[in-house]
Amino acid sequence: MSTGDTVDAGTASGAVVRPAAVEFRNVSKIYGEGTPRQYVAIEDVSFTIPDVPDHGEISSFLGPSGCGKSTVLRLVAGLEPQHPPTRGEVRVLGQRVVGPGADRGMVFQDYTSFDNRTVLDNVAFGLECRGVPRARRHAEAREWIERVGLDPVRDAGKYPHELSGGMRQRVAIARTLILRPRIILMDEPFGALDPATRLDMQDLLVRLWREVEATVLFVTHSVEEAVYLGDRVFVMATTPGRIAADLRMPAASAPARETQSQPWFREQVQRLQEEMERVEAAALRPEERRPAAGRGDAVAASPAGAR
Repeated sequence: MSTGDTVDAGTASGAVVRPAAVEFRNVSKIYGEGTPRQYVAIEDVSFTIPDVPDHGEISSFLGPSGCGKSTVLRLVAGLEPQHPPTRGEVRVLGQRVVGPGADRGMVFQDYTSFDNRTVLDNVAFGLECRGVPRARRHAEAREWIERVGLDPVRDAGKYPHELSGGMRQRVAIARTLILRPRIILMDEPFGALDPATRLDMQDLLVRLWREVEATVLFVTHSVEEAVYLGDRVFVMATTPGRIAADLRMPAASAPARETQSQPWFREQVQRLQEEMERVEAAALRPEERRPAAGRGDAVAASPAGAR
């Protein structure tokens, strides 16, 4: 469909239509428009991410610094000053974004735990804001502490300063997912972690994504991370920020460490690196800017098994 809506399986007659999970319609964000300090963060960005029933989808956003990746995420989240867009429209689950909402949750690169709260109370914070009774919210928080790979007995009473970077991000993920958002926005959440921990966190994200069946928008600077996590990879260019390519990726069927040695993975990484090089070269020669390439391109069938 031209709007990006998808018809639910089993309703081929068209009686029921599923709105897209996220849709950008010719979105631009300009700071200081009409002044000498005008800065175009993103320009005329359009894309559609479907709401895939009983599965969800992970979309990776990859590009050089300053290309507007984080701007895109914050526009979806409805967070100022990126929200509202200067022009165009951002829609989530069929509704125009007018501000933050319970249908969206965000995980940042910076550690965002409350320093004066324990792990248990950090994870339970959103439920507390919703007025959930203490016993119930703590029970749910302990369940999510365990689901993200922490010990609900040993770690629940710790404070953020007692945790490693990887443990803090596990807390942040638990605090987001306990609220069961339909859309999960992740702004380089693993960027500050060491390589081994980063791979562990990628595996954790895939496992939890399977369980919650949400739509994930994931910003990263890592080509390997984009390939492993993404069902799609949106390659963004800069000056101004825009979508340069929209590439489908095979689904990884093995953990991150094992996947990185597989031939299909290395081929996709090389393909994406070459696309990034073209994008960056074009940014140095704006007059030679080429049309968006590869939009909607399909790749060879993925390895057996679904991620």
